[in-house]
Formats: sequence, structure tokens, C-alpha cells
Amino acid sequence: MAQRDYSELFFRLSRSQFRSRFYLKPKDRDYVWTKGMETVRRHASDFVRERLAPAVIPNDGKQTPMRGHPVFIAQHATATCCRGCLSKWHHIPAGVSLTPQQQEYVVDVIMTWIEREMRG
Repeated sequence: MAQRDYSELFFRLSRSQFRSRFYLKPKDRDYVWTKGMETVRRHASDFVRERLAPAVIPNDGKQTPMRGHPVFIAQHATATCCRGCLSKWHHIPAGVSLTPQQQEYVVDVIMTWIEREMRG
């Protein structure tokens, strides 16, 4: 899959005191190395489909833990953690189900951030 250029998005995120404080800890990096990027991408796809894609999310704003999986860390770093953040940072409206293309975009953003973190 061709990687998109998210440099403008990552620049904006880097200017957020909250977003810029997230990084992969050694345990998270080990997880990515052990499982591999394709497995982590599948996890990201599953998390996005189950926790972010529905039109109505009862616990929106609280559905993504702050730790426990590299994808969760990446979601907070990239403002793909809830529908409110998706609306504010990515201009993807809340209240409607994410399309397959929107889900792919979100996963791409997450994985691009993880890849950047893994490169240091």
C-alpha cells in the first residue's frame, strides 16, 4: 500500500501539548517488533472498525485506553481516539458510520505514526 504524506497533519499534532506527549515505550516497541507491522495493522483495523466506526458510540471519548497496546497510544497521538477528535482534527463528522475509505485513512494515519516511532 502506498503511504500517504501526512506531514502537515503530524506538524499540527506536534504543536498540541497533549498529542505531542505520546510516544512508544520500550514495551510497546518490543510488541511491534515481535508481532510485526502487518499484525499491528490488523489490530488497528479491528479497533477502528469496532470502537470508532459505528455512528453511535455509547462511551465516545472514553473508548480508547491510554495504554495497553501500541495502537491505543498511536490513536491518542494522532487524534483518532474518538469521534470528537476525528471531527476536530480530521474533519470526519461524528454521528454517521465511518466508510471503508475513512476507516482505511484512520488506520493509515495510526500506522504511519507507529512506523515513524519505530524509526526513532
